[in-house]
Amino acid sequence: MMEDMSMTLMAGRTPRSFRHRLTRLAEAATTPLVPADFLDLFAPLRSGADLRGRIEEIRAETPDAATIVIRPGADWAGHVPGQYLRIGIDVNGVRQWRAYSLTHGPRPDGRISITVKAVPDGLVSNHLVHEAVPGTMVHLEQAAGEFVLNSDHDRLLFVTAGSGITPVIGMLRNLFPSTDAGVLRFDRSKNYDIVVVHVAPTQPDSIFLRDLQALDAAGSISLIARYDDEHGVLDVADLASLVPDLAERRTLACGPAGLLDALGEHHESAGLELVTEQFRTTRVEPGDGGTVAFANGVTITADGATPILDAAEDAGVLMPSGCRMGICMGCVLPMTQGSVRDLRNGQITTVDPGESVAIKVQTCINAAAGDCHLDH
Repeated sequence: MMEDMSMTLMAGRTPRSFRHRLTRLAEAATTPLVPADFLDLFAPLRSGADLRGRIEEIRAETPDAATIVIRPGADWAGHVPGQYLRIGIDVNGVRQWRAYSLTHGPRPDGRISITVKAVPDGLVSNHLVHEAVPGTMVHLEQAAGEFVLNSDHDRLLFVTAGSGITPVIGMLRNLFPSTDAGVLRFDRSKNYDIVVVHVAPTQPDSIFLRDLQALDAAGSISLIARYDDEHGVLDVADLASLVPDLAERRTLACGPAGLLDALGEHHESAGLELVTEQFRTTRVEPGDGGTVAFANGVTITADGATPILDAAEDAGVLMPSGCRMGICMGCVLPMTQGSVRDLRNGQITTVDPGESVAIKVQTCINAAAGDCHLDH
């Protein structure tokens, strides 16, 4: 029997049961670590591992914004320009997840990039812009999102404000790549007629301004830059004069909730098509708040203006999270009893005591509306 086994091993045909025993032996010898843990140390980006990425470059765009270039793991499935990804990074020993738009099309070198604007009190955005360094490992999820180009429309108007330019610049860079020889225009993009109305507080605060100006100079787009300190806050009623053929274009907009709400009302009244991507949620007036009890026995008191996610984290409760905008569903938890209030529209969701089915709620955009219990 041993001779047969030896012959099989020498022939390079290790029986499956024998390989299994070897693996079990290796795992027993390395407990609490298993061989995969050691592979993670030496080949964290390998195929079959949890999807990760390595930060390879951090490039300042403005004093409070930076482009983060990442080498993704082998199982990265790619993306469509305009999509976003969720990135997980450890800050002060706690893994935080956020969603950021990809700022390019598919790249020959396989790398991906996001551009992050540090917002006041933004834990992750400030860490990425001001503290992260090349070599840092991050966790990734596959790209998602429907804010992408539709091949049925080639006469487009982009309306962007602040960091709302990030998904749009990914689309534009894919259509019109910029090289040392200038901006390229491929056959697939030659029929596009694009106007970009970009809004920023000041010109120095305008992310990707050089890219937009280069595309405008090359005739790839028509850029209409608006700066609050020069032109005042954009009135969407002025779009008809800024873009005389507005009615002939499909409008794609990304920016703060106030701008998108105003665009929505304007385009609906005019019967115009509008596609939006929103980075911040509009909040209604707060309610009364209440207590939030978790299945692990922790109970916190939360006011009616603070999302349950933020209130729980402030109290030291580790919570699942993602975009924190009510989009990615990364923060959803089952509510087994009580009421919560959607801070975007004031809608109350209630689960009565004794109901057999829990209701899943997004903790990033819901506040306590009385006492509630979450299965977490």
